Amino acid sequence: MTFRIGVISDTHGLLRPEVERCFAGVSHIIHAGDIGAPNIVESLRHIAPVTAIRGNVDRAEWAKRVPQTQTLRLGGRCFYVLHDLKELKLSPADLGIDVVISGHSHRARIETADGVLYLNPGSAGRRRFRLPVTLATLELDQDGPLQPVIHDLDRV
Repeated sequence: MTFRIGVISDTHGLLRPEVERCFAGVSHIIHAGDIGAPNIVESLRHIAPVTAIRGNVDRAEWAKRVPQTQTLRLGGRCFYVLHDLKELKLSPADLGIDVVISGHSHRARIETADGVLYLNPGSAGRRRFRLPVTLATLELDQDGPLQPVIHDLDRV
């Protein structure tokens, strides 16, 4: 059975219409911080259940209820979510974590180290630093490899 997850970060208060198209059919959405406004998470919940953490720009009163990190199990895999990968203070491989999701840099990145997938979906909010506007999907097959895909929202 395949389990599909939507991964998004750095929306900064803007939820583009392309997000709903890219996330059609996902079973869960992970938001890796810099949400920007509480209505972003509520809008994403109309697509699928959401796990969200706060980023460095999430400082308003509503954001105090959003955790800084989350550990969760989806599709038989263990995920650790934080905003800035540079603040990772644990060893994911030693803890049996399969996937580390982060944001902050606005640069999409897929990397594997010590058997752990590190996924940064890039930034799906307002364009910054001339970087592409991106998000990711991740397909989990309990019997197969993790399959992350970066989606450029300018091409959707």
